[in-house]
Amino acid sequence: MKRVSPLALAALAVGIAVLLALPHALKPYGIYLISAWAVFSIAAIGLNLTLGYAGQVSLAQAAFVGIGAYTAALLTTSDWPFFVAFVLSGVLCFAIGWLLGYPALKVQHHYLAFVTLAFTTLVYLIFRNEEWLTNGISGIVNVPRPSLFGISTNPAIAFYYFCLGMLALVTAAVWWLVRSPWGRAFVALRENPTRAASLGVDTRRYTLLAFAIGSGLGGLSGCLYAPLVQYIDPTPFTLSLSLNLLLMVVIGGGGYFWGPFLGAMVALLLPEWLRFAEGLYLIIYALIVMVLLAFSPAGLLGLVDRFLADRRTRAASVARAAATPSIGERAS
Repeated sequence: MKRVSPLALAALAVGIAVLLALPHALKPYGIYLISAWAVFSIAAIGLNLTLGYAGQVSLAQAAFVGIGAYTAALLTTSDWPFFVAFVLSGVLCFAIGWLLGYPALKVQHHYLAFVTLAFTTLVYLIFRNEEWLTNGISGIVNVPRPSLFGISTNPAIAFYYFCLGMLALVTAAVWWLVRSPWGRAFVALRENPTRAASLGVDTRRYTLLAFAIGSGLGGLSGCLYAPLVQYIDPTPFTLSLSLNLLLMVVIGGGGYFWGPFLGAMVALLLPEWLRFAEGLYLIIYALIVMVLLAFSPAGLLGLVDRFLADRRTRAASVARAAATPSIGERAS
């Protein structure tokens, strides 16, 4: 197993310290934004597992976030415990993702994207039109925030720390997963399905599993999103959310473990930082993303990885040149 470098551990420690201290320096809207970052990072981690590790293009993640959000809203407003709703959201989306994964066995790449796009549209129409279940466009109001060991998370800072704790648990679980034989099978499936099958990898099973686990994480994200905004209607769960989650994975670096965290930060915070440009901020944001992906299709972490690889190559060349005797030295 590859060892984690001391520099990476130091960067992780600094990042955790910043995340713990940050809300005390922000206004309420800033706390909402970093809470949304924690929530959508979970959905992006799931999509990175499906796309970045298993190589399956999915536009259905918004649907799973919506299913998780509506599950949480319907259950918690009926006095069910939040953690029961949390588990049920993940299990329900896992099961639906397993079933949706079957088309992935027949189609690939952009054809699969169309299948998942159709699923997202279908789920949105159910949210909008089945008023007996979802209350339609009127939505579900007063979604309660959970209590943890008798401590309410109603204050914005308390709920942020709650979301951060849930993100930490999901991160630890996925860290273990991608370093397990399952994770290595996902990578083999992405790189060359034919060769993976020839080596004994059950490609059918692992394709379904990638969809199911990624979908389940989308459901967990939605379960946290519902109490974050405390009002659920169909509007947020359209194709635009799926594309935004896809953007998070691609910008951060698909297949890199920390890519979704960085991509979610850019996708959520960069538009806010550009609002000084008023009506032009979306154009500027789009141009920045286009330039980034033109120069680094592997995302921000891909750019960092390429820079470090170049440094290692140059250092190795210098060391090799220093160790090689010159012509004069060889003659003497």
